Amino acid sequence: MELELKNPIIFFDLETTGVNVSHDRIVEISYIKVYPNGKEEEKTMRINPEMPIPAESTAVHHITDDDVKDKPTFKCVAKELSRVFEGSDIAGFNSNRFDVPLLMEEFIRADIDIDFSNRRFIDIQTIFHKMEQRTLSAAYKFYCNGNLEDAHTASADTRATYEVLKAQLDRYSNLKNNVEFLSDFSCHNKNADLAGRIIFNDKKQEVFNFGKYKGVPVEEVFHKEPGYYAWMMQGDFPLNTKRVITNIKLRMK
Repeated sequence: MELELKNPIIFFDLETTGVNVSHDRIVEISYIKVYPNGKEEEKTMRINPEMPIPAESTAVHHITDDDVKDKPTFKCVAKELSRVFEGSDIAGFNSNRFDVPLLMEEFIRADIDIDFSNRRFIDIQTIFHKMEQRTLSAAYKFYCNGNLEDAHTASADTRATYEVLKAQLDRYSNLKNNVEFLSDFSCHNKNADLAGRIIFNDKKQEVFNFGKYKGVPVEEVFHKEPGYYAWMMQGDFPLNTKRVITNIKLRMK
């Protein structure tokens, strides 16, 4: 089943130096941009992360320091990528929890102001887990009846993710071929920040989604314990999360 689109949608995957959204960097990005008329644009870029790639990460994606030493840094390609992503909905595999937040961190570090607030996010892993409880390779085998060659390369994982979503739409009659529906279906919470540290409650208030104040409105905590804001700003939190709490803090004034 082909996707019914109102806006372009980008399927993308990252290979990185690790899994820490705040500190790790992109070493490869691959995307397929699908337009409402069915046109596709596909590209893969190797990125110099400006830091050593740990051996345990290389063991997963097989990208070494030598492979990226002469490649552009993210800052060099950030404007190009921002133009690709601007105005598009976004899809990936475990993308809501990892790829999207980490990509936003890279844009912020590169001083690129890209607005994802009005975009729809489809996480194919969440759909898969709700339906079948598997991994991407198993999802590809289950839905597409094929073996995923070159797993853990960004280009192969991106193409597989795109193909799996189309197969999911063919398989499940209760899945609507609608980006807004798929975005809502594949989200666990309504996030205020991309990492999901701050979410919206039923009253549309920003509340903490971690720690001792989980479920408590952010404004209430900042009134009660002003130092909590400073602790977060100095702590190991994504830059996007810090932007969100700063906007809340400024709004309170």
